[in-house]
Amino acid sequence: MIETKEVVAFFDRLAPDWDAELIRNDEIIRTILDNAEVCAGKDILDVATGTGVLIGDYLARGVASVTGIDISPKMAAIAERKFPQENVTILCGDVEEADLGRLFDCVVVYNAFPHFPDPGRLIARLASLLKSGGTLTVAHGMSREKIDAHHHGAASHVSNGLMSAEELSGIFARHLTVTALISDERMYQVVGKKPSAD
Repeated sequence: MIETKEVVAFFDRLAPDWDAELIRNDEIIRTILDNAEVCAGKDILDVATGTGVLIGDYLARGVASVTGIDISPKMAAIAERKFPQENVTILCGDVEEADLGRLFDCVVVYNAFPHFPDPGRLIARLASLLKSGGTLTVAHGMSREKIDAHHHGAASHVSNGLMSAEELSGIFARHLTVTALISDERMYQVVGKKPSAD
C-alpha cells in the first residue's frame, strides 16, 4: 500500500533536480493534449502537476486558466515560481481531499497515475470535477512497459504497477464515455468525456 507521507518525501527529495532531468517528447505531448481536447478558452486542472511540466503547453494553447495541484510542497513551490501568470493557480494538497471550489473543462493526470493508491477512487473524484462535456485524461509519455521498468527501482515503494489501458478504461466507463485508448511502444493514454447536459 502506498503511504502518502512517503510519496511526499520521495517527490520533495527529487524536486530540485526534476526539470534538469526531465525527458519530454513534444510530439507525444501534442497528441496527448489533442486527445484530451485541451484548447483555447478551457479551464484546466493539472493533477500531480509537479514542477508544472505541462503548464507551458496549456498556456501556449490559449487556455483560460490552469489550476495545478501537487501533494509535494517542494514541487508545488517550484511550479508557483515558474508560472506567476494571473491565470495560473498552484495548490499544494491531495486532489482527492482538496476543496477546489469549481469544475473544469479538462482534467489531466500526466506521468503520475501509478503514484495514487486507489485508482477507482481517484477516477471517481476526478470525474466529479468535470464540467458537462468535459474530459478526463490519464497519460504517460512512454509505454506501459517502460513506465513499470522505470518505477521498479527507487520508486517501487511509492508506485503501483501501471494497469492496462483496457482495465483503466473499464474504471473510466463507470463515470464517463471513453473516447480514446492508446497503449503502444510510444505512449499510454485513456480519455473519458462527461456527457453534456443538453
